[in-house]
Amino acid sequence: MVNFDHTTVLLKEAINQLDVKENGKYVDCTLGGGGHSQEILKQLSNGHLYSFDQDDTAIKYNQKHLEKFIKNYMVTFVHDNFRNLSKALNTLNVTKVDGIVYDLGVSSPQFDDGERGFSYRYDARLDMRMDRRQGLDAWTVVNQWPYEKLVKIFFRYGEEKFAKPIARKIEKIRSSKAIDTTEELVEIIKSSIPAAARRHGGHPAKKVFQALRIAVNDELGALEDSLEQALDLLDVGGRISVITFQSLEDRLVKNIFKEKSTIKDLPHNLPIIPPEMQPHFQLVNRKPILPSSDELKNNHRAHSAKLRVIEKIK
Repeated sequence: MVNFDHTTVLLKEAINQLDVKENGKYVDCTLGGGGHSQEILKQLSNGHLYSFDQDDTAIKYNQKHLEKFIKNYMVTFVHDNFRNLSKALNTLNVTKVDGIVYDLGVSSPQFDDGERGFSYRYDARLDMRMDRRQGLDAWTVVNQWPYEKLVKIFFRYGEEKFAKPIARKIEKIRSSKAIDTTEELVEIIKSSIPAAARRHGGHPAKKVFQALRIAVNDELGALEDSLEQALDLLDVGGRISVITFQSLEDRLVKNIFKEKSTIKDLPHNLPIIPPEMQPHFQLVNRKPILPSSDELKNNHRAHSAKLRVIEKIK
C-alpha cells in the first residue's frame, strides 16, 4: 500500500472556515491522504461526508485509513473527477450540501511513486495521469502534440520562458525516436536551457513537468467546471474552502469568487441596493488566508499555499 504519510497544509484553517455543523452534508473534492476528510468527520454526529478522488490509490488507502467512519455510515467515497461533482452527487440523491473543501496540491504519493511518471526525480515511463482509466497521458502529449501546442502549454501552464527552444528540441528528437521516459525528457529540457539560467530557480524541468501534468489532467478546466457546480450545490449558509498552491489556480479561484460576490450592473446614484440585486455569495475573507509562521517552518509544502473561502448568503 502506498504511504500517504504527509502533513496536510492549512488543515485546521480550511475546516474551521467551513463552520461544520454536526448534522450537515459535506464534500471533500480532493480526498488524497484523507487529512481534510478525517477532520470533517471528527466534527460530525448525524452528518455525512462525500469524498471524491479520481486516483484509485487514494480511495483504497482511505478505505483502511477511515475505516471506523465507514462502519458508522458517515462517509461515502466517490471514485471520480471532481468536475463531475453534481452528476455524481445526484446519483446519490444529494442536491444540496453545507460545505465543500478543495486541496489542490498534488498528492505527495503520486510524486513518490516513481512509476506514475509525475516526477523529474525518478525515471519512469511518461504518464502523469491522476485517473489511470483515462487515455491521454504525458507520453502522448510529448510525442504527438504539435510544436505550437507544446509551446502554448509550457508557457501558459508552466510559465516557462524557454518554452520555444524546449518544444523545438522535443520536435527534433521525436522525429527520429519516441521520447519514452521522464529521464529522457529531463535531459532534453536541460539541453534546451542556457547553462546560466539552469543555475537559478530550482530544477530546470520543474516548470515543464508542471505544465504537462496540468495539460494531461485538464486541471484548470476541471477546477473551473467543479467550482461552478459547487457554488450551485451550496445551501444558504454553506461555505467553500479552496487551498491553492500555484498562481494559475489561485487566480482562477479568486476571479470566480469575486464574480459571484460582486453586484453586477449597478446603476449610478442608487441610494439603497435592492435585495434582488444583491449577490447570493460573499467572500468570508477579502484576502487569502496564508500558513502561519510555525507551519511554514515545519512544512516546506506550505510556502505557496493560499486559502480562499466563499459563503452563500441568500
